[in-house]
Formats: sequence, C-alpha cells, structure tokens
Amino acid sequence: MTLKEKLIILSDSAKYDASCSSSGSTRRNSNGVGNAAYSGICHTFSSDGRCVSLLKILMTNACIFDCKYCINRRSNDVKRALFTPEEICEITMNFYKRNYIEGLFLSSGIIKSPDYTMEKIIETISLLRYKYHFNGYIHAKAIPGASEYLLKKLGKLVDRLSANIELPSDSSLKLLAPQKNVDKISTIMDTVKKNRSKSFTPAGQSTQMIIGASKETDLDILGKSEHLYNTYDLRRVFYSAYIPVNKDNLLPSIEMPPLVRENRLYQADWLLRFYNYKVDNLLDKNNPNFNVLIDPKADWALRHMEEFPKEINKASYYDLLKIPGIGPKSAKRIVSSRKYFKIEFKDLKKMGISLKRAKYFILCNGKYFTNMEIFNKRFIESNLILENKEPIKNVGVQLSLFNE
Repeated sequence: MTLKEKLIILSDSAKYDASCSSSGSTRRNSNGVGNAAYSGICHTFSSDGRCVSLLKILMTNACIFDCKYCINRRSNDVKRALFTPEEICEITMNFYKRNYIEGLFLSSGIIKSPDYTMEKIIETISLLRYKYHFNGYIHAKAIPGASEYLLKKLGKLVDRLSANIELPSDSSLKLLAPQKNVDKISTIMDTVKKNRSKSFTPAGQSTQMIIGASKETDLDILGKSEHLYNTYDLRRVFYSAYIPVNKDNLLPSIEMPPLVRENRLYQADWLLRFYNYKVDNLLDKNNPNFNVLIDPKADWALRHMEEFPKEINKASYYDLLKIPGIGPKSAKRIVSSRKYFKIEFKDLKKMGISLKRAKYFILCNGKYFTNMEIFNKRFIESNLILENKEPIKNVGVQLSLFNE
C-alpha cells in the first residue's frame, strides 16, 4: 500500500473525531520549524463545525474494540491501514513545508493493547520533536487504560491531550462501547489536571461526546459537560453529531446526523464558559431540550419574559449578557459608552451591535423599537424563527486533502 493510499484511508477515518482545537499554547521556535501561539494556529472549519486546520489522521484504523457506533470497530469489514512513526513524520513535515497545515492532530485505533498503542504514539511525536525539530502545535489522543508513566511521557511532548468520554452517561457507554471504561477515561483527565504546566500539556485537555447515538436529553449532556469543566478543568468539550455509519439494533435509525442539535449544544456550551450561565439556568426537567429553531440564549429569554425588556442605559454588565444578540465585547462597549451619553438604537448600530435579536428584549431611554403591544412571547418567537435564515447544512464530512 502506498503512502498516499494510507493517507486517504487514515485521514478519512479521523473525520469522526471532533475533539481537536489549535489554540491555547505558546512556544517560540528556537531551533527547528514551526511555532505554537496563544492566538491559535491558522485554522478553518467545515460547514458542520469540525476542525480541518491540522493534519488530522489516525495512526491506524485497526482496533481491538467493537464499539457499536464506530466505523473502525473490529467487526466492520473496512479497509485497514497502519502508518509507521517515520511515515507520519514524513507526511507532517512535507505538508507543513508546503503550508498546507500548521500542526498535527494524532489519534489511533487501539492495536494489541493500550500501552502498545500509546508507545507508538510517543515514538512518533518524539521523532517529530527531536529528530525533525518540529516545534509546532501537536494534539494527541491519550489511550484509556495505558499506564500513567506513558501518559506523563506523552504529556511532555504535546500541547494538548484529549480522552474522549464518548457518550453522555455511563449506562450508554456500557451499552454501546462495553470494552471502554469511564473510570479509565476519568483517570487520564485527573492526571492531566494535576500535572498540567508550561512543559506538560500547556494547552490543557479536551474531550468529545457523541450526540444522538443514545437517548440522553440536552439537559443530561450539558450537565455532564458542566461536571467535566468543574472537575477536570477542561478547555473544551466537543460535541459530535452521531453519523449513522453502522447498522445495529442498539443504534438510532436516522438518515442524517443531528447537526442543528450539535450546533445548539455548542452555543449553550459557550454560554456556560463565557456568559456566566449554569445548566439549570438554561434547562430543567420540564424543558430538557433546546428549541432547535432558535439559539439557546433566545430560547432562555423567551422562557423568562419577566426579566425583559432591559434598559440599555441602566442594566448591569451581567444583565446585558442575558440579552440575545449581545456578547461580552458588546456589553463592555455599551457600559463604556453610556458614561458619556444616553444610548439610542442608532448608537447601538454604530457600535456594530446587531439588533436582529436584541431589539425585541431592550429599551433605549425607556423606548421600545416599536409598539410595546407586540412584546409577547408568541410574536417574538415567530419573528426570531423567521429571521433565522441560515440553516446548518447536513454535511458530515471533512475537507479532502487531495481536492484541487
């Protein structure tokens, strides 16, 4: 099998892993090629939100596990391939020198044993760092069940580590991936948290949850995310819409991945991390799932109409953050500007604030953007849905490395 044939197979196999991100680390190049910076490596995203900026490949798509949802499970009749450590280094350096990539995301199926697989990943990245002097960003997948010694060795070579939690509940993991153990995944996260430093996974750790392969609600999923953020200091939880690549009685019967739901969960995750929201602010047992037709903050606002409309010239910074269409930068701009003048609707436009959603939930100098008689949930919700003219496309593939 040629190197190009291997690359086609193993880059395609890696597209189902969404947990790669290129920001959060800084390391200046002193003797070699490549840099990593806090501002993040140059990256782009496919239409379904998956990162395609790094060379994202599997070392192998052979695996001793038989997870129901995975295209690379042991029982599937798919074409298998295996990179040697030298081959991965050769591809990475050639792609970097041609300015195709700025870093590497390396994962792998589990071959022989977790320790053996981790040793091969460490061998590969050691060659990149010390033989090829590659100082660019590297994100590697830690293999659950591998020894702590190997985990610590890998953590000193990479910018970011991830251990995928895979499914939102322990019961779903036991049902769909019985060979995986949630305690082994938690052990990796705990070790990374305790050892993280400038020389050990400086960009922190992340994880991935598959959305829609099991029956958990959005409340269950976000509750798990909130727990992971609070317990293990994760930088990101990635959400990957379940792609129906296998047929199994335990899997849902769907034709397209739930990409709109995935997007809503990403938006809600943003509210948890940057807008001071808690899961129980957004969802509860009576409303366990988001309205997929509008964004989570607008959904929350419509369920708390008693808090609106908010006066732009008086609301606190944190109250401004609750207004759909206003983010941290916009809120700071408003707070700063109103020290000098009374803000009107026209001023918000000049500040670059989109009134598409915000106008329904605010007052400027006691004035609503139109007649207050329309300030009711049904009218506003209908208009927000109509104005949402950019549906998410159902595209479940990453960009090809070989397209013209």
